[in-house]
Amino acid sequence: MPRGPTRRHHIRGDRVDHTILLQRLQIGFGITDVALQWITSYLTERTQQIAYNRKLSSIQAVLFGVPQGSVLGPLLYALYTAELFHIVTRHRLRLHMYADDCQVYLSTPAKDAVTAVDRLSTCVTDINDWMTASRLRLNPTKTQVMWLGLSQQLDKIAIKEVPLLSTRVTVVDTARDLGVVLDCQLSLDVHVTAVCRRVLPTEAATANRMIIVEGGS
Repeated sequence: MPRGPTRRHHIRGDRVDHTILLQRLQIGFGITDVALQWITSYLTERTQQIAYNRKLSSIQAVLFGVPQGSVLGPLLYALYTAELFHIVTRHRLRLHMYADDCQVYLSTPAKDAVTAVDRLSTCVTDINDWMTASRLRLNPTKTQVMWLGLSQQLDKIAIKEVPLLSTRVTVVDTARDLGVVLDCQLSLDVHVTAVCRRVLPTEAATANRMIIVEGGS
């Protein structure tokens, strides 16, 4: 049974709307009173200024995004996007998120591949509608679709393109996920090869710079 299709996409944390975030914290997670006031104070009245070519831009208020490099930033972003899990679950699909990296996937027999693609496409449409309302945007340049499974099962699937929103995404055989190169059979052969290619030239260059001095009596 192949697992797929798997769709990977990125959303941007710097587009988080402060007003929407505070509403979701209050309504969806029950954060009120002093705790909500703390978070409000943490997010609001921030400003930014750009220095370029020895000149400073005018000071502008920061109305979107969570503070980068902060401890609360990733947590607030996770709470802001928590509703995505409900949307994906409603379509009987699964969602995995790490920071702003999202993967939507499902398991299906090879004979039901067409139905699986339809389910995935419908789910992505709902996700896109939610993201638009949340002032977020899919990153189309990092959107990938891949079938996962044994070669005997993958050979039965003729679908090479998947319709998503207003475009068609070509199915790939490999994809990089948090630094690991995954192939459609999850053998990790491609990842091992890629790591070896990075390591071996480094070792060769180091060896070429070594000078061996032999001492004698």
